[in-house]
Amino acid sequence: MKEMSTTGNSTLGGQQPRKHYGITSSISLAFPREIDHIYTQKLTEAMKPFGVFEGEDELNHRLAVLGKLNSFVKEWIAEISDSKNLPPSSVTNVGGKIFTFGSYRLGVHTKGADIDALCVAPRHIERTDFFSSFFEKLKRHDEIKDLRAVEDAFVPVIKFKFDGIEIDLLFARLALQSIPDNLDLRGDSLLRNLDIRCIRSLNGCRVTDEILYLVPNKENFRLTLRAIKLWAKRRGIYSNMLGFLGGVSWAMLVARTCQLYPNAVAATLVHKFFLVFSKWEWPNPVLLKQPEDSNLNLPVWDPRVNPSDRYHLMPIITPAYPQQNSTYNVSTSTRTIMSEEFKNGLTVTDEILQGKADWSKLFEPPNFFQKYKHYIVLTASASTEENHLEWIGLVESKIRVLVGNLERNEYITLAHVNPQSFPGSKENHNENEFVSMWFIGISFKKLDNSDCVNIDLTYDIQSFTDTVYRQASNINMLKDGMTIEATHVKKKQLHHYLPSELVQRKKKSLGEINRSSNGGGSKRCSLDGSQLDSSRDTDIGTPFSSPTPVSKPCQPVSTPEDSSITPPKHPVLVFIDSPTASEVSPPKPEQGMSIPVIGSKPITTPVAKPPAPPPGNTIPTVVGRSVIPRITSSCPSPTELPNSVNGAPKRPHSPSLEDPPKRHKDTEVFSDDSAFKEPYPPDSNGSDCEERPAVEDLSATKPMPIPTIDTSRSQRLPSKELPDASSPIPTSNIRVIKNSIRLTLNR
Repeated sequence: MKEMSTTGNSTLGGQQPRKHYGITSSISLAFPREIDHIYTQKLTEAMKPFGVFEGEDELNHRLAVLGKLNSFVKEWIAEISDSKNLPPSSVTNVGGKIFTFGSYRLGVHTKGADIDALCVAPRHIERTDFFSSFFEKLKRHDEIKDLRAVEDAFVPVIKFKFDGIEIDLLFARLALQSIPDNLDLRGDSLLRNLDIRCIRSLNGCRVTDEILYLVPNKENFRLTLRAIKLWAKRRGIYSNMLGFLGGVSWAMLVARTCQLYPNAVAATLVHKFFLVFSKWEWPNPVLLKQPEDSNLNLPVWDPRVNPSDRYHLMPIITPAYPQQNSTYNVSTSTRTIMSEEFKNGLTVTDEILQGKADWSKLFEPPNFFQKYKHYIVLTASASTEENHLEWIGLVESKIRVLVGNLERNEYITLAHVNPQSFPGSKENHNENEFVSMWFIGISFKKLDNSDCVNIDLTYDIQSFTDTVYRQASNINMLKDGMTIEATHVKKKQLHHYLPSELVQRKKKSLGEINRSSNGGGSKRCSLDGSQLDSSRDTDIGTPFSSPTPVSKPCQPVSTPEDSSITPPKHPVLVFIDSPTASEVSPPKPEQGMSIPVIGSKPITTPVAKPPAPPPGNTIPTVVGRSVIPRITSSCPSPTELPNSVNGAPKRPHSPSLEDPPKRHKDTEVFSDDSAFKEPYPPDSNGSDCEERPAVEDLSATKPMPIPTIDTSRSQRLPSKELPDASSPIPTSNIRVIKNSIRLTLNR
């Protein structure tokens, strides 16, 4: 078989030697039974209501659009070649081609999904030509709408709609005189003498093609991947940006399962997927093939050489050179959540294959808003819709910073962010404001020796807001009306933020508003004009900002309510820097503590009055105040996920003003993964090194293990994406809301 790997042979009972897939031999070569085909058909029927399959007419429409775009590119390259005085014979044969990658290339795109494409041009076509003359040529085309270029992105891209189909078009210039129609991008020699932007642009196609090449049966792989992607979206663990897995990572996990069970059909593969990865011993890496060294001196993932790679918690390595870890955003909490979901998926598929349940049970969403007793509500606001789309793109890309900060608090065992954002309710915000909210479920450590512990999360939250404001200021994006606010609420208070039916019956609401399951994910503009889609692969390293000065620790607050977080009832318990009486607004009786603290510098421009939050504990401040929130919470409920990662160092409570905080450098790990388009430029220091055979769970043979360190992500290499901690927080008169959260955790 053409696509079989030649990594090894095995012989079964006198049969001829079999080639196997991947870096190990298969677990089972069993062929499917009749019942397996029946279960596969039922799986297909169960997925149809979610819009994961596109009709024949829609498929033909996509093919027609891509054909027009390919002809358009050839025509443009010929025109540029003629303008650069190439001989007529060369102009005729210069070529040019459009390649696709991502979900469309894998054959698992959903209805209404966009197409990721790559324009490959010969060596005399410059990138500046692509963003000037080709952009202008597109602009003159009647069928092309919503045209915009993002030339300074990590992977430069032109975005547009062609006859109703959204297309993200990258550009790569090869060191070839002409581009033939039968060009194969899998050869490593094509990367020689290319600039890094072309290598990044090519990597998406190269990774996708390599995945398809390494699976035994493409159709079984595609149907299995459709099921796993739908499951991941429904379960709220499909978001590379927020620290879960993106599309290409799920594709590689499914591909590895197919390698281990090469003859199985989709129903069996879905079950085996959960079996394999519920027992996988992370951080052992998932590899589809033995890494190869092409002697091109490009950085690749190798924890033996690159110390930063040893801190990756859930490495899944791309098969194309230069090999990268596609999951460097994964944190302690997100890995714990996904591990629990793998185990839950195994339990459900066991029931399905035993005839005790239907496939629809696998795609039932969790009731996130009933799972935890305590939540952090992160609110991003802007005064105009355009500013709001840009602002939430930046805020969402940095939520991992907040999750990382919370994880390192000694009293927090888990911080679970819901990938779905929600619009702000009109009753809690000004009608002229555009608001988005994210919810983070919090599990607190059980108390053993004390009746009451004060927990202050001001430090964790302010370092996050400082990171976002600093980044926005440095890229000149921060505008009047852009604010971030974090509030603690109990489960019983969520109805102040969300519709009651959403809080009570999450399953029904997710079926209606799940944006990613129907392929038409809600797009958001990023700071560079590109768009963000929670259902797509966007890779950004995880920045961890430096601490900022903190407020005095709160006084113990004892409450009669056991195992609950109660906001302070008296302003004296949460005074920040001893504000005067005139500076403190008394809280509303029915709401949590909300105390505005005015900075020493007068505000010269009028600002909108911050909305009164629902019951919670919030202290908005003006730029420049050293305010740090602190949370006190209750014991985690039995249903909350345990923190399965041990040995992770926890940061104790925030320092007080009497003890000046130590300054740490902003640090961040970036795997220069060009398999994805990244809305924000990652760290150029995130060099990875060549990787060798690694330990795989459930494998028959065990090569030499790659050293990895299972620890929290508190140790990072310096990042060039974010400024150093010494960079000042913006000092303009734009209102910046920070939040002080101080609560009491009872035993």
